[in-house]
Formats: sequence, structure tokens, C-alpha cells
Amino acid sequence: MAANRGIDPFLPHDGEVLTIPHQFILPNARHEGIVVNLAELRLYYFDPDGERVHVFPVGIGKIGRETPEMKTTISQMIEGPTWTPPKSIRMAYEEDGIELPETVPAGPDNPLGEYAMRLRYGSGQYLIHGTNKDFGIGLRVSSGCIRMEPTDIEWLFEQVSRGTKVQIVNQPIKVAVEPDSSVYVESHEPLTGRDGYKQSLEWPLELQIWVDQYQFASTRVDSVIKVQSGLPTLIADGAHLNTLQQ
Repeated sequence: MAANRGIDPFLPHDGEVLTIPHQFILPNARHEGIVVNLAELRLYYFDPDGERVHVFPVGIGKIGRETPEMKTTISQMIEGPTWTPPKSIRMAYEEDGIELPETVPAGPDNPLGEYAMRLRYGSGQYLIHGTNKDFGIGLRVSSGCIRMEPTDIEWLFEQVSRGTKVQIVNQPIKVAVEPDSSVYVESHEPLTGRDGYKQSLEWPLELQIWVDQYQFASTRVDSVIKVQSGLPTLIADGAHLNTLQQ
């Protein structure tokens, strides 16, 4: 959505031109298993052979019920999950005049969808799961779980197993240095915290070191970070940098 500011994500008007990103900078995390970057609302799955990475949009925890950062594994694979909403969630729904049952059986009315993967974290309350709704992906709407499109979770469910590594990070700024020394930066809007304020944007260490070495690019970097388009942007051409080093 950051690449299409001003356009209604649910009802775009006829004739509006959309920017659909097809390139991403990978998060600064170990490239294995599942990596979720909360700041960009994306899940990355790395093939075991290391040859390919698959990228999916996700929904994450809303303000007040944030999805925590973690390094963990999948503890349980569940096909046809039932949903037992905790007391806190049932009370929150009651405030809106909605009474939830103690248990929702598997089926079309289950908000977890058809597949769920429990994470080995806390009391096991966090899942990567599907949905029975037609909205919520790419948004902060869940009670802390990671929500995927039904077809995406179905595919991912077949690729992973109990013990698959999962990393959940929060990296609004990502950096990539190409083999020719070209530098790209991808900046996303930071998440809003419980206090209603945006989390501060701290430059990644590798970016700060690079800017300190090539002072001419600091203004360019600052501009890209402030725009927060979510698109990889060339900061410095490798050929030019190589010339400076000679």
C-alpha cells in the first residue's frame, strides 16, 4: 500500500494506475525456513536448497495486541483447526456487542481458516494461519497471530513441518549491496506502538557505516527513508563508488 498512497486498497477507482512491487530486499536475518518482517507485512519462505525464496503478504497483530519479534520453530501443524478464543478476546468482542462461543469448530465459520502452524513461543498462543475473511491481509488486524491468504497458507503448509525455523523481525529499513558495489535501500513506514506514536527509524549499522564512508550519499539516503515507499531504491551506483575508491 505504501507504493500506492492515496489509492483505496479495497476499492481502487477505474483507471487508477497501481505500482506492484516485484523486487524486494531480503530482511537482515538468517535465510532459512520462515522469516516474517512485521514492518513490511511480508512472510518469506526460503527453500531448503537455498535456491529460491517465496514471498507472501500477511496480516499481523493490531495495536495493543502486537505480534512479538522472536526466533523459534513450528511446534504443531494443524489441518482443520478449531478456535478457542481466550477470555481476553471474548471480553473485547463483548464490548462491541459480539458474543463469541467458547470453541469454534473447524469449517467455513472458523477464523483460522483451514490450516494453522503453532509457534513454539510463550504458551503457544501465536499461530501462522489462514482466514475465512476476504480482508485483513496486509493490515494490522489480528490478535497477534500471523494471517495468510487461504491459497498461500495451503501451499506453505505443504512445504514446512514441525521444527521448521521461524524468525519474526521488525525491520522498516533494509539495505542491499550488490556484487558490483551498488547500494539499494528499501524503507517502510514504522509500526505504531501501544502509545500511539510511530516507532523511531534507526538506520541499520551497515547503512550507517557505508554513509560514513561515502558522505556524499547521506542526503539521498535520508530522502529515501523519509518517503517510505516500500520500493528498493538505488542509492549509489557501483561504478561510481569504484571510481571514488581508486
